[in-house]
Amino acid sequence: MTKKFFLLLFIFAGYCLQAQDKHMEVMAIQGDGIYSLLRNSGLDPKKYLQPFIELNKENLSSENGLFIGKIYKLPNPEEQVEKADEDVVMPDSIDLKTVKASKVLEKRNYDIFGKDYQTVYIESRDLEGAVFYLISGHGGPDPGAVETYNGTLITEDEYAYDVTLRLARKLISQGALVYLITRDENDGIRDEKILPVDYDERLYPDKKIPRSQVYRLRQRIAVVNELYKKYSYKPYQRIIETHVDSRSKGENIDVFFYYHENSTYGKRLADNMQTTFKEKYARYQPNRKYYGTIEPRSSLYSLKYSQAPAVYIEIGNLKNTRDQRRILEWENRDAIAAWLADGIIRDYKEGV
Repeated sequence: MTKKFFLLLFIFAGYCLQAQDKHMEVMAIQGDGIYSLLRNSGLDPKKYLQPFIELNKENLSSENGLFIGKIYKLPNPEEQVEKADEDVVMPDSIDLKTVKASKVLEKRNYDIFGKDYQTVYIESRDLEGAVFYLISGHGGPDPGAVETYNGTLITEDEYAYDVTLRLARKLISQGALVYLITRDENDGIRDEKILPVDYDERLYPDKKIPRSQVYRLRQRIAVVNELYKKYSYKPYQRIIETHVDSRSKGENIDVFFYYHENSTYGKRLADNMQTTFKEKYARYQPNRKYYGTIEPRSSLYSLKYSQAPAVYIEIGNLKNTRDQRRILEWENRDAIAAWLADGIIRDYKEGV
């Protein structure tokens, strides 16, 4: 009896150790949000919000909302993440208390977004009929602006590309047709702070990017203009080009926008994006005014020679310490993409 007792005790103890390595799971029902789901499971939302998102990002909406009927993993207490407030310059793009579980209209897979983000849930048809050409600045032999962070090289093209991928995913989730003009089949959306530098980006569909800046610009806009002709029956086509600026280390800048002076729709889109950013800052950072500007910049090649209305965006100064925090934290890159998407939806609703 004694041997059997100890054997059973040993088996039970082993089972408990295995169980501790697993995550409890819960199904989202109508009316659930991440906050309520965590609270109802006995977990403090403020402490376990980020671990929950990390565990379940494949099954969350573009605004980190839940889907009815989906099974979600709950963080274990040891997975609590403590994060200093000063590390985050731009807060999450939405109030998770108000995002309720929604139905999935459709599910698609895109390898270009990487294994953690390849599944895209179509949440609405708000952008159905719209076509977007997303250009991530530089790439291939040209890394764009460069800087070092804690002794490691960081480059403009890697961070602009990550924001562009996140924006593409959010636009697709709202029913849009999206073309990624600058592409890197190996990278995908990355949540790391330091994004390793490479030079293997290609141009849609699989063109080598030339070393000459003039040839690069011509090649890029020629590809977009050909696609624009292909979809001439689509009245709403827009180009979004994303960059990271490079200025003196002491100059902190907000996200700002350029458009061609003769493009009515380009200016309108830039206006709607800026308005959205103003509203977001007023909501999430009421003690900090947003200073992002809109200016005509007709000499920029992509604005001058593109046939579709275009907006050229600078998301920050790569050399400025405060802007680096905005750019290097993945939550902030995701927020930038979400706010840009909200501005685009606002513009699309105004019609052509």
